[in-house]
Amino acid sequence: MDNAGKEEIRKSALDKFRLGDKVALVTGASRGIGRAIAIGLAEAGCDVILASRKLPDLEAVAAEISSRGRKALPVAANVRYIEEIGKLVSKAVEEFKRIDILVNNAGINPVFGSVFDIDEKAWDAIIGLNLKGFFFLSQAVGRIMKEQGGGNIINISSVSGLRPDLGMGVYCISKAGIIMLTQVLAQEWGQYNIRVNAIAPAIVKTRFSEPIWSDPALLEKTKENIALGRIAEPEDIVGAALFLASEASSYMTGQTLVLDGGRFPPAPAAMLAKRKQGG
Repeated sequence: MDNAGKEEIRKSALDKFRLGDKVALVTGASRGIGRAIAIGLAEAGCDVILASRKLPDLEAVAAEISSRGRKALPVAANVRYIEEIGKLVSKAVEEFKRIDILVNNAGINPVFGSVFDIDEKAWDAIIGLNLKGFFFLSQAVGRIMKEQGGGNIINISSVSGLRPDLGMGVYCISKAGIIMLTQVLAQEWGQYNIRVNAIAPAIVKTRFSEPIWSDPALLEKTKENIALGRIAEPEDIVGAALFLASEASSYMTGQTLVLDGGRFPPAPAAMLAKRKQGG
């Protein structure tokens, strides 16, 4: 094969990663992982609907996307509530006529402590947004994707959905539910050319995890169990989201990508001491 032929094959492979002129809806888009993914999608060629509870924060992200030459529609919506989901999806379709990519990202964990101490209000708040919201927004957008011939859903779960984290019991349950939701929707909707996958990050430097990374001692202890020696930045999640949103992952559905920097159980004290000494 001559060089021209090789170049043509290379370009075709790269084209699979491009998202030109697709429309994406991202929840929890005002900051952290959602903001980073929304901007990444815009840089890859998408117009983006930005959803979160507070409009002013979304407008700042919308301005960043507009500066990159793409359209952005900020919509204040709490996707814990069915009626707000309906309004969000209606506005998105009214503006763009279609939704090609949905990123379910909005999530909370307002309590930390024993499951003995969790009351119904806290349970309803966590499960309502982290799981119920994912389900019913996926349902609403999935109906649109079915009619338009396909689409792509990306759910942001967590490594806490794969194994429990002490003091975060209900949050872990909600994130485990997202992984099963991903598999259920992928199985049922594959026939409609709708792919559904998830991303499970470990600790990411966002406002959500600030109690960990703002404490120097706790941060160092956390990093000791991460092969790459650092916690993630929101931008570390973007590449995986772009891969799942693109045709580069065209034969992938129902899967959960773990992004934890190589997080392992605590090493024996002797091994840690040797590492610190450069041995």
